[in-house]
Amino acid sequence: MTMKIRAEIPTPANSTNFDIVPDSVTEVGSTLDNLKAAVMGETGASAKYAAFAEAARAQGYEQIARQFEATSAAEQIHIGLEAALIQAVEPDYVRPEAPQMEGIQTDLNLISGALGEIYETSDMYPSFIVKAQEEGETKAVQVFTRAKLAESVHAELYLDAYNNIDAEDDRAFYLCPICGYIHKGDDFEKCPICFCPKDKFQVF
Repeated sequence: MTMKIRAEIPTPANSTNFDIVPDSVTEVGSTLDNLKAAVMGETGASAKYAAFAEAARAQGYEQIARQFEATSAAEQIHIGLEAALIQAVEPDYVRPEAPQMEGIQTDLNLISGALGEIYETSDMYPSFIVKAQEEGETKAVQVFTRAKLAESVHAELYLDAYNNIDAEDDRAFYLCPICGYIHKGDDFEKCPICFCPKDKFQVF
């Protein structure tokens, strides 16, 4: 269960999985507005996964706790990329405060995580990418694209953990510091999204 390495870095121009769901619920503004909305959403997601990690560890799911921690850190990478673009336009921009979150049963937390990531990869980020393309905001297109592709892998990993919640193993999670991609296990050489080499990855 891995994202395959392609001959070239995936982009909206060379990929066919950037369509927006027909029943989109994303409110699209200007690219600047969309960057702020993305930061807000990712801030909530990061806080949620940190809380889910605490709940998983308390419930005896050590590997899943590490997975939630890795994904929380991945969302912080997305926040940093998006906030940097906002601050280039609005130097006084202040990132939102992380909300207080609590986890419940770990199986339900995994489903909650998967649903959130599926929304981002199939609705929010594709919608924001289209607007950024219309406005010629190439840096935003790249940032949104990398986040969108990473979120789909996060969702896949959450569903895998859900399906195997009673059959945990000891594999580590490797986080790409450039785009937030996560790989389970050490059987890879580089990031399939941005081609960052394995030796740069953070291990959880």
